[in-house]
Amino acid sequence: MRSTPLPGIGVRYDLATREQRRLSVVAHRDGSRTLNAYQEDDPDACALSVRLTEGEASALIDALMPAHHSPSLLSTTALGLVAERIELSSTSHWNGRHLGETRMRTETGVSIVAVLRRAEAIPSPGPEFRLAGGDVLIVIGTREGVDAAASILGRE
Repeated sequence: MRSTPLPGIGVRYDLATREQRRLSVVAHRDGSRTLNAYQEDDPDACALSVRLTEGEASALIDALMPAHHSPSLLSTTALGLVAERIELSSTSHWNGRHLGETRMRTETGVSIVAVLRRAEAIPSPGPEFRLAGGDVLIVIGTREGVDAAASILGRE
């Protein structure tokens, strides 16, 4: 599985199956998903593209992995929350600055629950955590809050 940030859109996840078939899912910022399957003889030609609402994507996940629910896990969508990855570009205004300087929670209500840096995950970074280009911030909040956070973090 390979992921590619799509600025202003979301994230694309690409998968090559064991049979060398190509699939991709675009996780749109509004919670919807687009599932794509590519032609076997031409991996650049899309054979199927289906746009799914957030609820339809959830139903598909349940069909593919019915045992994925655990009573101890919270369903963020049922609570009206979304969780997203936001990548900090190397040209970001925040590159090299402390997380607290973003005033993220105050300005957007969003919580940054972890930062992925190279192969390391930093859970619950504090306000003195220094951001770096290439960091992927895991944020949770309302759809509006997450969109506002992406806008703030995208500042150059």
